[in-house]
Amino acid sequence: MTEPAVILFVGIIIVAGGIIWLKLQPFLALLLGALVVAIMTPASAVEQYALSKGATVASALQQANRSAGERVALEFGNTCSKIGIIIAMAAIIGKCLLESGGAERIVRSVLRLTGLKKAPVAFIISSFFVGIPVFFDAVILLMTPLGKTISIRMGKNYLLFILAIAGGAAMANSLVPPAPGPLFLAGEMHIAMGTMMIAGIILGLFTITAGYYYAVWVNKKWPVEVRDSIDAKLEDIRSVSLQETKQLPPLWLSLLPLLIPLVFICADTALHSIHGGKTATVSSSLFVQKLAAVIKFLGDRNIALVIGALIALLILRVHKKESRAGLSAFVQGAVISAGGIILIIAAGGAFGGMLQQTGISQRIALWTKDYQMALIPMAFFITAIVRTAQGSATVALITASGILSGLTHNTDLPYHPLYLGLAIGCGSKLIPWMNDAGFWLICKMSNLTERETLRAFAPMLLVMGLAGLILIMIAAKLLPLV
Repeated sequence: MTEPAVILFVGIIIVAGGIIWLKLQPFLALLLGALVVAIMTPASAVEQYALSKGATVASALQQANRSAGERVALEFGNTCSKIGIIIAMAAIIGKCLLESGGAERIVRSVLRLTGLKKAPVAFIISSFFVGIPVFFDAVILLMTPLGKTISIRMGKNYLLFILAIAGGAAMANSLVPPAPGPLFLAGEMHIAMGTMMIAGIILGLFTITAGYYYAVWVNKKWPVEVRDSIDAKLEDIRSVSLQETKQLPPLWLSLLPLLIPLVFICADTALHSIHGGKTATVSSSLFVQKLAAVIKFLGDRNIALVIGALIALLILRVHKKESRAGLSAFVQGAVISAGGIILIIAAGGAFGGMLQQTGISQRIALWTKDYQMALIPMAFFITAIVRTAQGSATVALITASGILSGLTHNTDLPYHPLYLGLAIGCGSKLIPWMNDAGFWLICKMSNLTERETLRAFAPMLLVMGLAGLILIMIAAKLLPLV
């Protein structure tokens, strides 16, 4: 049986080498890497992976007997099903906000409240709190157009705004329920949900502060200018920025395409938490049942983003007096822009999925089961290794919590298991690269090159993760909560 670590190494060489040295288009390099990893992975490893995910023996055997190309295509399709619609709709929302002047109106209002110097701080805090109930990718897609607009208006700090948006959303995604990873982790390690949320928010605010100072430094060292893209032409952004405020849509109207999806998704999240993932029970009144059904429907992130896109198009139609033909061409341009991003992210998801099927996570668990390192840094580094190896922060959280949950139950810890959970959350931030769909989302939405994203975003998460680990170890010593 081929060693999973060898397969991982080959995959890294193909993808990273193909993009950085051979200058292959990322979609091709990722797809080639996924195919090679799938070919090298034995059927027995695929079957074991499927069984570990709860598949029946028959379905696991069926998956193992699929060809490498079919398995890659299935994982490619699974990633598309998760992100395809929301990326397309978010592209429409972003382009509509830029074209109608809505983004400019929001930016002017933010600047009036915070001033130019504090605008990046407002962005990183906003993305952190919005990222608690909303998926990481939705935060990036909705806030990046605002970052482009405000950096054009300031004439600098584009990289700082992109890192602020990505850093805040990334930490919320791994530390604070109801994000899927922290939600699973809290249940697996028997940490009270409220405790995990409060501690995650407190720790998250400290880590994004460290990340912000890194972002300020890297923005000065390697400044990046806003670049032209199909969905955000610099000429269009500049022309809108010259308009008088009274010519722009009102603030409340400009915020609707962003706030309505956010409200719907948050309402569904709250309903999910209250009813433990189920809709209102039979004992509830008919009105409550119908209301819960409506919230569940509208709170689906695909539906919520479609509604946001329709509202954004309506604002553009009314404010810019666009004809139907003009709107059709407009939507086509936004969708074409989104299509390239979707292909790359889906290929990244397929590559990460193939790495997971090798059994690399289980192998890491086996290597570390008897490791006698102090538990908090051990939890952090196990999670970091799993994340770096296979790309998904959520998978890393789930894997590490599965490895360490037994230790928390059977070991007389001198501190609350919460600290182990937080260490796992921080470790899941290290290290994003080409096998991570989120890496490609940030890279392509912001028009940064692969090298720039590796140089700026990956070290920022490293800084935030290590800052979190240090703070956790200090807190566990001074405030053990037992």
